[in-house]
Amino acid sequence: MKIDILSLFPDMFSGPLHQSIVGKAIDDKLLDIQVTNFRDYATNKHRNVDDYPYGGGAGMLLQAQPIFDALAAVEHANQDLPKGRVIILDPGGKPFDQKMAESFAHEAHLTFICGHYEGYDERIKTLATDEVSLGDYVLTGGELAAMVMIDATVRLLPGVLGNEASAPGDSFSTGLLEYPQYSRPADFRGMKVPEVLLNGNHQLIAQWRRKEALKRTYLKRPDLLKKIKLEKSDWELLADIKAELAEKRVTDA
Repeated sequence: MKIDILSLFPDMFSGPLHQSIVGKAIDDKLLDIQVTNFRDYATNKHRNVDDYPYGGGAGMLLQAQPIFDALAAVEHANQDLPKGRVIILDPGGKPFDQKMAESFAHEAHLTFICGHYEGYDERIKTLATDEVSLGDYVLTGGELAAMVMIDATVRLLPGVLGNEASAPGDSFSTGLLEYPQYSRPADFRGMKVPEVLLNGNHQLIAQWRRKEALKRTYLKRPDLLKKIKLEKSDWELLADIKAELAEKRVTDA
């Protein structure tokens, strides 16, 4: 995969994107990341990339020309790749989630445009295939949001994770939160690994994991249960979970 980033602060990416899983993907030639400072494409005397908004108002807006020209240069440099997606980081965009990361991971080329100041000249948004927000809050710029989205996307690329079965079981990939997991020792300061995980019965382990994933989602993110299609067996497990929780509340009272 090729990822291009348009940013006023390219040095912000030099550390995080060369560490851990993303850094390993770059070392293994599974990923190529290039950062372009779109200030280099400003044509005015002082290389300004922002200006006051028409009609007045607080703050400064990113101007269209530097970003249009920077993106044109990036696209020219990637003529050998299929036309990819251009993602503008904007608080008003579609909220980023696991499904979007999975969708991005199928692309050969992604370009992230990181905003700053009060926002974008609206005409810049005509360049985008996607307007995306990291969440319902405002960051100083789009750089941190781009890093998060890149990390979530890159780990889904074939060959990036050591265990190819890891990503499909992650929280949100199935629509549910991930089930609890344990490692050695089996007994740590009196806190014991559930017996079912120690007996080697893979069918029982799979059933336990499904029930625990449903339970964790029901307790922590019940909204997710409304967004996925549950099987009859899942509804039966949920009924058991609710009954067990109700019994526990009575016992604890």
